[in-house]
Amino acid sequence: MKGDMRIIIASQTYDLHTNGQGVFAVHLAEGLVNAGEQVMVLMPSDHFSAYQATRNGVLIRAITALSLSPLYDDVHVTPFPGPQVVKWLQEFKPDIVHIQDHYPLCSAVVDAALQRDLPILGTNHFLPDNIIMNVALFNQFHDLSQEVLWKTVLRVYNRLTLTTAPTETAVRILEQNGLHTPAQAVSCGVDLNRFRPDPEVDAAQYRRRYHIEPGKVVFLYVGRLDLEKRLDVLLQALHQSGRADIQVVIAGHGERKKDLQALAAQLELGSRVVFTGYVPDEDLPGLYNSVDYFAMPSEAELQSIATMEAMGTGRPVLAANARALPELVKHKINGYLFQCDDPTDTACGMQWLVEQKPDWQKLSQASLEIVRQHDIHRTIQRYQEIYKSLVEA
Repeated sequence: MKGDMRIIIASQTYDLHTNGQGVFAVHLAEGLVNAGEQVMVLMPSDHFSAYQATRNGVLIRAITALSLSPLYDDVHVTPFPGPQVVKWLQEFKPDIVHIQDHYPLCSAVVDAALQRDLPILGTNHFLPDNIIMNVALFNQFHDLSQEVLWKTVLRVYNRLTLTTAPTETAVRILEQNGLHTPAQAVSCGVDLNRFRPDPEVDAAQYRRRYHIEPGKVVFLYVGRLDLEKRLDVLLQALHQSGRADIQVVIAGHGERKKDLQALAAQLELGSRVVFTGYVPDEDLPGLYNSVDYFAMPSEAELQSIATMEAMGTGRPVLAANARALPELVKHKINGYLFQCDDPTDTACGMQWLVEQKPDWQKLSQASLEIVRQHDIHRTIQRYQEIYKSLVEA
């Protein structure tokens, strides 16, 4: 589709290593530029002062922000974003704005866009559990916290022209919690040119680099090490399995890393668990291609880009039967869906997948067929169509 629109994308995170929202925002902005659109990203500054940059054709305008470190190293809050937002809308003159969350920066963008009668699209990546499970005070008042957090989301999203979410499950969750504006599902997408089966990958080299033992059946997790990811269930399942030939590899960083390492020590898992820490983006396709299975035990996924990346390389998946994961993982077709918070069923899933090694190629092919519909180029084209229809309307 030929591009000729001016689009502002606003997001609390714009980074390939922070979270799914940040990854999606980067892929969307750069994909739109490659398709011929003009894109400006508004984001919180990662070092207090406002600044400007251009990255891969995307105009980046970082708004003055305060860091929440040491509580949250990657979180920066824009206390008074309004004047800077108004300035960039006046200068860039967008045809449409596309917000990625309900936080102060995006809320200010909505205010400014409404004053100019601009169409406003919003994509929701948020679940209250993302915060509640990681903040003790919120967890103590779980139901009240859910209600308050949903109200803060809907205060913004019920003012939009249209809302999208990555999956049908994510759309239903919004509607069940009070979204009144039109909504539709659009996948976050995955670059299947990068994340693909690659027989030329030197699997032995990647295993050495990340301390993965040769000959082991490897279950890989990639993502944040936060409470809602339920990596404790994965470790307990490995312990229950009693199998010395399985190794669990946990790639990423987060608030719960020390707790998970302590749990692994308590369970005496030893070298059966590897914490790789941060994995560079350029290493991910090779790492996926060097393991046997992908694991996603999270209870709070509205899609899971990491799962789609692994499926793009043909990995079968061990996943929690929760939220949107069953839209990607079909039980005993391209993986195994285990019951949430159930290490015994998770261990059964591990056992079942190991036993399917002779039919691994069949499971792999099923992953490839399912993920094909999530190609990032389809996602970019769909958003171009949505922008065009909203601007024309």
